[in-house]
Amino acid sequence: MKINKILVLILALFIPYILLVTGVRIVMTPAFPAWEYQRSVFPQDPFGFTVGERTKWSEYAVSYLTNDEEISYLADLQDENGMRMFAPDELSHMTDVKEVVTRTSIVWYVLGGVSIAILVWFVVMGQWESLRKALNTGGWVTVSLLGALLLFLLASFDQLFEYFHRLFFQDGTWTFSQSSTLIRLFPFEFWRDAFVLVIGFALVVGIALVLFTRRRGKRSSK
Repeated sequence: MKINKILVLILALFIPYILLVTGVRIVMTPAFPAWEYQRSVFPQDPFGFTVGERTKWSEYAVSYLTNDEEISYLADLQDENGMRMFAPDELSHMTDVKEVVTRTSIVWYVLGGVSIAILVWFVVMGQWESLRKALNTGGWVTVSLLGALLLFLLASFDQLFEYFHRLFFQDGTWTFSQSSTLIRLFPFEFWRDAFVLVIGFALVVGIALVLFTRRRGKRSSK
């Protein structure tokens, strides 16, 4: 059926995005920075944040990106001396980041819903070969695209990080001093590890899809 071929293509193209954003949502939890700060190789804050303080303030920053709070959720935060934790330019950037997270999440939900509907269609209609092709092709597309991205990351993360920010944010709105709260909480190493985890997660699932949905040859009868 022609409709099945179209649905196979749609599902295969949706899979890489769904896996990538799923990885982002896994990283975008307070548990990830808390785990990072506990690692012995993770750099200490040169300006004095303890692991406990980093964990505390990063939880607010990360939670803000996925909750329904206004920017005052971060703007009202103060340290023990009554100093505000985030400067105006940092708050402006966090507002921009939340908008990007919201837009990408909406797309994620929509594509996820459509993908589930397609999967249900294949199952109800007994189109098992179409289901296999969709998942296998989606796995291959994921491995191809994100494999190349991972190689780029390993070769030049600096450039990848810069391209990523230029894609979503205006120049001059995402660079901060080393003494800023955002840099102290989320230094360069944090983002490198986050990118590796997100891309690695999607790659592992993509490879699993390729392996588990590959065509099996028929056993020859004796």
